This record gives sequence, structure tokens and C-alpha cells, in this order.
Amino acid sequence: MAPIPGSGLAKGLAVTLRTMTRKTVTEQYPDALPELPPRSRGVIGLFEENCTVCMLCARECPDWCIYIDSHKETVPPAAPGGRERSRNVLDRFAIDFSLCMYCGICIEVCPFDALFWSPEFEYAETDIRDLTHERDKLRDWMWTVPAPPALDPGAEEPKEIAAARKTAEKLAAAQAESEERQEGQS
Repeated sequence: MAPIPGSGLAKGLAVTLRTMTRKTVTEQYPDALPELPPRSRGVIGLFEENCTVCMLCARECPDWCIYIDSHKETVPPAAPGGRERSRNVLDRFAIDFSLCMYCGICIEVCPFDALFWSPEFEYAETDIRDLTHERDKLRDWMWTVPAPPALDPGAEEPKEIAAARKTAEKLAAAQAESEERQEGQS
């Protein structure tokens, strides 16, 4: 059976008329901001106090877009008679977001939780050379990182928290005991 001439055109017009009467689902971006999930991947934030300049993030980055410079400082001994130690001090931490592919490997390999995903996504620049963001800008994005989700009520307490709680309880008990002894002596 041969198709009726113009039937394809009629079907196309029917679809057009049907969709013209529906409400649009397109949101105009600058006017209406999107509602993103709270832990969405936007930009990488740096918690500088946790960075020990171990360079794992820069070495594991498949795009080589993380630039780190540091120098060594001598730290005096912690106890009398101890020896001096040296530690790395962060001079420069920069990420070139024109190269970054947002894989998150740097965040995963950081052993000291110095890198985090921030949901901030509006960081466009007019010049591609301005997409290399230094540690000041990365530090500012750290404050947009949402808090981690709460633990399940039925979940087992993490061993780090349990150990810290036990230590705090022992210290509190020892302090209460010493206060009782001092009151008994007076």
C-alpha cells in the first residue's frame, strides 16, 4: 500500500501543534538558577590547613593540571633533648580548570582530606589563561562545600570517634578523681 501524499507533513504538523500547547520545560539559565543536588561536582575546593604537600594529587592527576610549589622549614624539637625536624610548607597550589576533566582522582587520593568538591559552578572567565585558579580562590570555594551527610542511626560508630570518646571519658574520670582527692585533703 502506498502512503498518502503529504501524510508525513500532516503527522509532523500534528506533533508541532500538540507540543505548542504544552508548558515549556526549558529554564533560561541566567534568570533561573538550576536546582542542583547538594553534593554535585562543581569546582574543587582546597582546605589548606590539611595539605601536607605530599604531591599525591598532582602525581595522580591524568591531565597534570595541578601545580604545587613548596619549601622545607626546620621545626624545633617538641621535647627538650629531641631533634629538629623538617616539614614542607605550601607556597603555591593551583588548578588549571581549562585542563581539568573533573574526574575527582585528586580528591580520592588525598590522604589528609585537603581537597573537596564544591557545588559552585559559576566560575567562567573571559580569557582561558584566567582559568588557572590559585590557592586563594580554591580556599574561598572551600566554604561552599556542604557538610557531609549524617551517619545512619543504626550504623556502627566509626572507630576513630569511639577511640576519641573513650579517651575523653578516661580523662574526665581521671580529672574528677583528682578533684575528689583534692577536696578530701582540704
